[in-house]
Amino acid sequence: MKKVREILLCDLDAFFASVEQLDHPELKGKALIVGGDPKGRGVVSTCTYEARKYGVHSAMPMKRALELCPHAIVLRGNMPRYKEMSGMVRQVFERFTPDIEFISIDEAYLAVKEGRGLSTAREIHSSVRKELHLPISVGVSVNKLLAKIACELAKPNNVGTLWPGEIKDKLWPLPVRKLPGVGPVTGEKLQAKGIETVGDLAAYPAETLAGLFGEQGRVMVQYAQGVDNRELEYEHEAKSISEETTFSEDISDPDYLSAVILELSSGVGYRLRKAKISAKTITIKLRYKDFKTITRSKSLPEAIHNDLEVYRAARELFQNHRGSPPWRLVGVQASGFEEDTQLSLFTYSEDKQREQELMQIKDRLRDKYGSEMIFQGKKLTGKNRPQKPD
Repeated sequence: MKKVREILLCDLDAFFASVEQLDHPELKGKALIVGGDPKGRGVVSTCTYEARKYGVHSAMPMKRALELCPHAIVLRGNMPRYKEMSGMVRQVFERFTPDIEFISIDEAYLAVKEGRGLSTAREIHSSVRKELHLPISVGVSVNKLLAKIACELAKPNNVGTLWPGEIKDKLWPLPVRKLPGVGPVTGEKLQAKGIETVGDLAAYPAETLAGLFGEQGRVMVQYAQGVDNRELEYEHEAKSISEETTFSEDISDPDYLSAVILELSSGVGYRLRKAKISAKTITIKLRYKDFKTITRSKSLPEAIHNDLEVYRAARELFQNHRGSPPWRLVGVQASGFEEDTQLSLFTYSEDKQREQELMQIKDRLRDKYGSEMIFQGKKLTGKNRPQKPD
């Protein structure tokens, strides 16, 4: 029998830019863009709402962003710092419920008891604001879809709801492109059929849309009606655990990539141990400057949860399949899970004992202080000083 719960979507607003404003108070209230080199192939990672007013948005070429907002302040970004703050936010979430699905570094679904959604959302919003001084928007409803839309409607830095009884007034008048999963191409095809709003889509025959879009057509109609049967996917139930980074500019240095892979492997190993599982398959993901993306996997003789073992497998995959630089994205994934047997340290060799003891110390430090405290690789960013474009 399905447990009756309410779902929250917690989304840190303009997260990278908000962290920069936290660390550099003089940037508050200004048009700030975090991204790559405006003189090269850099793209926008995120930007403040002051910059968004000019049409700047994520994934936009930096050159175009500065044409739209020439007075913007540009920062190259500091991923270790963002991960540190994300870990602190995660600890806040875990105080309210263990039922969490982390979507990305700045976004997570939470499940709470029926009737507790709105009050929990308000408590989380207040805690993140008061303790970490970060803006966060929280959407509350009965499923993931409606919680996400409620969050989008609440932005920036607010709490909102979208209950089933509010669908007609809040959801159906929205443009059809506001529905998750409806991209530009799909949106144009729907508009060509006279489907302009979510309400139009909700009333459209599902079988007709299935003839145009396949199963996606039926799902779109269900979503427009507020129906979403997806459950939260917890890390101990997930089929894989992954960490990845999209660079704000193309990277050509393989040593730099190796340092990034080390940091990503550390995050994967930590999450494996937190979920009390080990993995028998490690996968690396690479995206090139032309957006071609490859994944390559390695099956291991024994399941692992150790950062260094994850890194060794991921590094070997990178060395064997790295192709021609530059790279735009790199990711590390673990899968093929087994329950962690929690072997005694006495069953390990002396070297393995030292590695396990190190992992335990690192995990305690990460739990208490965040990932920045135990960052092993070379610094992944250059000087993080505010700078205006030339």
